Order: sequence, then C-alpha cells, then structure tokens
Amino acid sequence: MTKTANIKEILFNKRMLICIFTGFSSGLPLYILVSLLPAWLRSEGVNLKAIGLFALIQLPFTWKFIWAPLFDRYVPPLGRRRGWLLITQIALLISLPILGQLHPQLDIWTVAYFASLVAFFSASQDIVLDAYRRELLLETELGLGNAIHVNAYKIAGLVPGSLSLILADHLPWNTVFTITAFFMLPGILMTIFVKEPTLSTARPKTLRAAVVEPFQEFIGRHGWQSALLVLAFIFLYKLGDSMATALATPFYLDMGFSKTEIGLIAKNAGLWPSVIGGLLGGIWMIKLGINRALWLFGAVQMIAILGFAWLAVVGHDLLWLGIVIGVEALGVGLGTAAFVAYIAKTTHPLYTATQFALFTSLAAVPRTLANAATGYLVEWLGWVSFFLFCFVIAIPGMLLLIKVAPWKNEES
Repeated sequence: MTKTANIKEILFNKRMLICIFTGFSSGLPLYILVSLLPAWLRSEGVNLKAIGLFALIQLPFTWKFIWAPLFDRYVPPLGRRRGWLLITQIALLISLPILGQLHPQLDIWTVAYFASLVAFFSASQDIVLDAYRRELLLETELGLGNAIHVNAYKIAGLVPGSLSLILADHLPWNTVFTITAFFMLPGILMTIFVKEPTLSTARPKTLRAAVVEPFQEFIGRHGWQSALLVLAFIFLYKLGDSMATALATPFYLDMGFSKTEIGLIAKNAGLWPSVIGGLLGGIWMIKLGINRALWLFGAVQMIAILGFAWLAVVGHDLLWLGIVIGVEALGVGLGTAAFVAYIAKTTHPLYTATQFALFTSLAAVPRTLANAATGYLVEWLGWVSFFLFCFVIAIPGMLLLIKVAPWKNEES
C-alpha cells in the first residue's frame, strides 16, 4: 500500500505535468528535422543519398556541450533557465516557417544551412530543458519524470510525422511548416508561467569554472577508465535503433505507402504503445531500478529492429505496418525512458547544463555522423540487410551493461 501510494503521489504532481511540456517542446523541432524534412525532400525529388547526408545538419546536437557552459554561467531576464528557454523557443517559432519557404530543387544548400540553424536553436533549447528538468525533479522522481518526458517527446513527433504529412497532401509545404511551427506555443507558455528551479541560482562564478569544473567532477567521481566506459555506453546503447529509424519515412514511401497512410497508420500505430510503454517503464523503474530496466528494456528495443526487416520482406501491408510500428514504439519507448533516466542519474545537480549536454551530445552522435551513412548503406545492402545490420550493431551497447549497469547492483 505504501509503495502504491508513493507511485500515485509521484505520478500526479505538478512536476510530472511540467515534464509533459518539456518533452513536447524538445521533441517537436527534432522530429521536424528527422521526420518532416526527409519527407519534404523526398517528395520534392531529392535522392536517398542526399537525404541521408542531411543527418549532418544535426551536428549541433552532437557538439552542444561546447556552448552549454554559457547557459550555466550567464543569466538573461526571467532567470538562468527560463530566460534562455524563452530565447531559444522564440527563435524556433520564427525560423521554422522560413525554412518551409525554401525550394529544395533550386537551393538545396540554403535548405541545409537553414535546417542547421533550426538544429542549433533546438539543441540549445534541449540544453536548458534538460538542465531545468534535472534541477526540478527529486531523486526518486528521475525514472518516472524522464519516462513522461520521453513519452511527450515521442507524442510531439506525431505532429510533424503524422498531422503535417496529412496536411501536405492538401496544402503547400510552406503552409505546413508554418502550422507545425505554431505547436511551439505550448512550450513558450510553460516557460512564461513556471518558476525558476531553486538549484539554478548556484551558478559558476566564472566562465572558466563553468567549462572546467563539470568535467573535473565527472572524471573525479568515476575515474578515467570507468568514465570512458560510461561514455562508450552512452554512445552505443541507442546506435542500432537510431540508424534503423533514420530513414523511416523514406522507407515507408519506398514500400509503396502514401503520405496519408504513413500519417494515419505508421505514426498513430505507435502512439498508444509508446505512451503505455513509457508510463509502464517509468513505474517499473521505481521497482526494478534503472540498471535492470536498461537490461530488460534494451532487449525489447533490439528485437523491435527486426520488425523493420520483416516489413521490408512483406512490403505494402497496412496490418503489418501497424504491428511493426507498434512494437517499435513500445521497445524504443521503454529503452529511451531507461536511457534518459540513466543519463539524468549520472549528472551531478550542480553542473546540470554542461554534463547533461555532454552526455546527450554523445548519444546524438549516431543520429548525426552514423546516420549520415544510412542512405549509402541502404543503396548498397538493400532494406532487409540494412535492418539486420542495425540489429547486430546494437549488441555492443548491451554488452557494456555488464560494466556500467550491473544487473545485481540495486543502487540505481
């Protein structure tokens, strides 16, 4: 009874509601880049190799730890977290409609440059959102709070990945981008009305301290060898899943599915499995601990990759499309919830922005550098062999759990 009451108390509080808004605000611009942008480019006749290379525009997510100390050190109006949030969110609200005004066939490089600017604003928003959430949540709330954040993050993907694709069958692309950009408004309202977290007042006294101290603390806490193992795990745990979904929308289009079918079935089939999986994952983490959750949820996440290989064999089949996407959403929702909770747990509360940015930057490397090669891999291997390859490269990340998150270790 006590544990059940404790779960209910954690689940139904204001901090969990805020995590819904942080997740939605974080997910929307990223899914515009990884879901809506490839669909737009493919519809305009851009080839798969070029679309794969467009993953490089996400480099700001990989290098955001470089400018993260600025957000720890300097305080704009509204406070250190809320002030920077409002600046980045308004920048996204303005820049996204401008991106939709461009023409991929005529000025593909301008599209790439401007998409990179959107990625910079999105990565900057993520730095502050991650720091705000880490400072907001209690230690006992990290698992469930981050699970809710991940759920809202994935639900945000239904806007550019479902609604916007449906609208694209009936409206010009510039109008679609403008409508999609207006979904940034809930996050802006959250930023205006929430309070600044108490911990955000403990900022570094100098810019040098903001840059050096977070890294010194992390190495000092783990030691060089353990620290490198942690960083390797963060890089590898989501590698197979990230590459498998990098060209998901072009894959569905190549299988013969229309944009409306993708919008209604491929995206929405993953909604409830994602929501249920994420919530169950957060609740299970309270009982299992983060370590065991990483093992169990990571195994489901790996197996889900094989569903794409099966769909590539079956081809245009709406039932199998829904099943494969549902299983993928469940597995990835569980795996991501445990992964983000692990990153939050590894972050020291006094250096949230820089350390969180370092860890999530490393996790974003596969989505940028590795994913840039996916178009070439598909051209070389074909869709079936490509997904089998993604399954195999997910294995090393699971093996590192033996060192970084032992099953018998109950501390996390």
